[in-house]
Amino acid sequence: MRQTLLPGCCLIAAALLVLGCGNKAAENGDGAITGDLTIFHAGSLSVPFREISALFTQKYPGVTIKAEPAGTRDSARKITDLGRTCDVFGAADYRAVENLLIPDHADFNIRFATNEMIIAYTDESMAHNIITSENWHEILLQPDVIFGRADPNRDPCGYRTMMLFQLAEKHYEAPGLVAKLADKPGRQLIRPKETDLLALLEAGEIDYLFIYRSVARQHKLRVLDLPAEINLASQSHAKLYASAEVAVTGKQPGQLISLTGAPIAYSVTIPTNARNRTAAEAYVALLLSEEGRSIMARNGQQPITPARTLEPDKLPTALRALCE
Repeated sequence: MRQTLLPGCCLIAAALLVLGCGNKAAENGDGAITGDLTIFHAGSLSVPFREISALFTQKYPGVTIKAEPAGTRDSARKITDLGRTCDVFGAADYRAVENLLIPDHADFNIRFATNEMIIAYTDESMAHNIITSENWHEILLQPDVIFGRADPNRDPCGYRTMMLFQLAEKHYEAPGLVAKLADKPGRQLIRPKETDLLALLEAGEIDYLFIYRSVARQHKLRVLDLPAEINLASQSHAKLYASAEVAVTGKQPGQLISLTGAPIAYSVTIPTNARNRTAAEAYVALLLSEEGRSIMARNGQQPITPARTLEPDKLPTALRALCE
């Protein structure tokens, strides 16, 4: 049964734009949206995007979705360095789109959801019965404790973890904490993206993992909440977060760019090399709709309502009513 794409008067109007004249160029003869839809997205978007994709294919059975989860920065380099094409790009950090894709590979960037840094663990994690939001840094430095984190150059969760370390050093008044956590010899695992470490945590190969709250919730892991001063989730602490700074690789080989801490915000864009813009616009419209926001919230990523962009004049007509 075909479902209404966007409930509410204003949202229905936006849906009509998606299904109407703005998409005729890429529709088939009977007005249906068809073809392949390639999505590059952050690993932490895998579960909600899987649900949104299932809903999308119910609405548009003529579309075949091909999703590729990876670290956000790795995903961007598929486009910039490898010349690959995709129709929808979902980033764990809106700044990755700004720094790596705009203006050469994308025209706009829509912030649509938030998240929070936490430490995930299990009932088998060493010292799980005594770890707290006040002593976690001491527990993780114990010789036998193993923790994992993502690669800062490949995934936002990686450089956000390094920012968290810097903020924690100040918050707990623990000089040298950043170096101790970053350089703990032989007891740390780094992977291209944080979701690559989930199996190791669940198998007991590592004790703790720096990851997003949403991913821990989706995988039913135990969660250690961190103070608002360091979890990169609080708008009221944005100025404090900005005191943390991490150098990561830039657009050009050998180039480094500095990123400062900021409240976590996910974004979505349609790259300029998209081959199926009609389906891409319909997918993003669904993501930003009440149905899409409900899926994001259910999976632990609070929607930004309305979604926000700094490039309103460059948005496809079908998406303008859904953004601020």
